[in-house]
Amino acid sequence: MAELKARLQADLTAAIKNRETVRAGALRMTLAALTTEEVSGKSARELSDDEVLKVITREVKKRKEAAEAFAGAGRTEQAELEQAESKVLESYLPAQLSDDELATLVDAAIAQVAEQLGEQPGQRQMGQVMKAVNAQVAGRAEGGRVAAAVKAKLI
Repeated sequence: MAELKARLQADLTAAIKNRETVRAGALRMTLAALTTEEVSGKSARELSDDEVLKVITREVKKRKEAAEAFAGAGRTEQAELEQAESKVLESYLPAQLSDDELATLVDAAIAQVAEQLGEQPGQRQMGQVMKAVNAQVAGRAEGGRVAAAVKAKLI
């Protein structure tokens, strides 16, 4: 079993014992998403820590989007609950990259793609640059943020 998944299960047990309803709810939903991911496809499999991180990132994103929707509909109590759950799950994610660190990674990826192509990449090669950057970022920055940084550098 992935180390991170085992930690989530242990923390869920502790949260239930301590009657932390928000934390327990967030962890339950995440573990359910992990189980769904494990059994999706042709055969059941065990997720690696990297795959578990991707699922947690997806769950955080869902919570943030739901909080925005609830806030927009005037349901502040529900929006606050969703934000609290996203904060709980964010504690399991690696520290996010700063803008400077992200820019450095983007510059390195652009240089790498330029070396492969023999010319400076443009907007058409954005996919190649994104692939190189995402390999180095590995969940430490949101995809939209990475795409915006790459786009700004390629213009």
